[in-house]
Amino acid sequence: MTRRIVVLSAGVSTPSSTRLLADRLAAATGDALVRRGEQSEVEVLELRDHARDLADHLVTGFPNEALRPVLESVAGADAVIAVTPIFSASYSGLFKTFVDVLDRDALTGVPVLVAATGGTGRHSLALEHAMRPLFAYLRAAVVPTAVFAAPEDWGASEAAGSLQSRVERAADELAGAVAARPLRVRADEFADVPDFTALLKG
Repeated sequence: MTRRIVVLSAGVSTPSSTRLLADRLAAATGDALVRRGEQSEVEVLELRDHARDLADHLVTGFPNEALRPVLESVAGADAVIAVTPIFSASYSGLFKTFVDVLDRDALTGVPVLVAATGGTGRHSLALEHAMRPLFAYLRAAVVPTAVFAAPEDWGASEAAGSLQSRVERAADELAGAVAARPLRVRADEFADVPDFTALLKG
């Protein structure tokens, strides 16, 4: 069986440590699923590529043609890996905007791994005080281990407690949660919603 893993990366720079962490988590999750006899396909969604589309959605109340398949991908995922930079002790505004336009039932019961990057390890508490409650509100099944990466974590040793060991533990938890669930049918909840954005250009 092929499991669809959707990765939400809310990094705002290029290159992005947020994307680097997202890629590590996705690769580790794929490996963990293989060990369970399952295959996976990974789709990485760079939210910064859809910043204007998200703003349009907030104004119009409808996803445009570019944003529609992004929302459908999340709604049809077997699991989600959500990674954001931490700004002002919380997730980024870009990340929150994306969550704001998601259907409230899109992630009900879906296994989710939350992760973040920041300039100091002190920001790691944002995962428990901001990220986890956000996905609890969406009724997602958030795995126990959240992963935070500060600058000093990159290139550190592979000892217990290192970034890579945390990545592998979180990925194993996510893979276990995914393997225990039936395959999801990809939702197409926006198929019949007309695209009204063209009317706003006149």
